[in-house]
Amino acid sequence: MRLLFLGDIVGRPGRRAVVGLLPRLVAREQVGFVVANCENASGGKGIDPDAAEELRDAGVDVLTSGNHVWQHQAIVDYIRDSTRLLRPANFPPGVPGQGWAVHAARRSGERVGVVNVIGRVFMGPADCPFRAAEEAVELARRETPIVLVDVHAEATSEKVGMARFLDGRVSVVVGSHTHVQTADERILPGGTAALTDAGMCGPEDSVLGVKAEQVIRRFITQMPTRFDVAAGPTIVQGLLVDVDATSGRATALRRVQERIAA
Repeated sequence: MRLLFLGDIVGRPGRRAVVGLLPRLVAREQVGFVVANCENASGGKGIDPDAAEELRDAGVDVLTSGNHVWQHQAIVDYIRDSTRLLRPANFPPGVPGQGWAVHAARRSGERVGVVNVIGRVFMGPADCPFRAAEEAVELARRETPIVLVDVHAEATSEKVGMARFLDGRVSVVVGSHTHVQTADERILPGGTAALTDAGMCGPEDSVLGVKAEQVIRRFITQMPTRFDVAAGPTIVQGLLVDVDATSGRATALRRVQERIAA
C-alpha cells in the first residue's frame, strides 16, 4: 500500500495547489491513503471548517495539525465532531477532538492508523509526546499494522528521536512544522520509514510561506509585524511511502517536490 503525507499547507495558495495537484498525484503514483498537515491552511495560521472540507473533498483522508489548530474559533465544534481532523494527542486531557484515528482507505478498504503529536523543545507547554505517541500507537495497532505518525515539532533531534523510539512499531514517522523539507529520508532497522520534516505546500517565493519582506523586517527591527501569506508559484512537498499491508513495515520511500506556476 502506498501512503502520501503532505507537509504543512499554507493559506489559500497552498490549498489551491493541493486541490489542483492531489487528484493527479494520487492517480499517477497510485496512492492508497493521503494524510496532510493543515494547521496553517486558513489565512496562514489555523484551519477553519470550510478549508478542512475543501481539502477532504480534494482527496485528503486525514488532516493533522499542531500548535495553531485553535486559531479559528469555528474549528472547535468541527474537530469535536470529526475524526478526520486530528489535534496533537499530547494536548491536555479534555480538549476537543482526538489525537489518533483509524480509517479505511477509499479504494482498497485497508485500514490506516494516523497519530498526531506535538513536540516540546522550543514549543509551548504540552504533555510528553513520546508517552502519548506510544499509547496512541498501541491502541491504533489493535486495529491495523499500518500506522503513520506526524510529529509536529521544531527540533530535529526530537523528531529523529521519535522515529528511533517508534522504530519497528509504526510504518512511518514524519515531521512537520518547520516548512523546510529535509533530505534524510530512510528506512530504519525495524522497518519504519522516517523523514525529519516533510516541508510545506505553499508559496515558494517566501519565508516559510510568508511574504519575505515582512519576515526580514521583523528579524531586523524586532518590532511586531503583520505576517501575510505570500503569492506567486507554489511548491507541494511531502513523502510517499510503500508499506507492506500485512506487517506494516515500510518497503520504499521517496520525497515529493512538485512546483506549480502561479
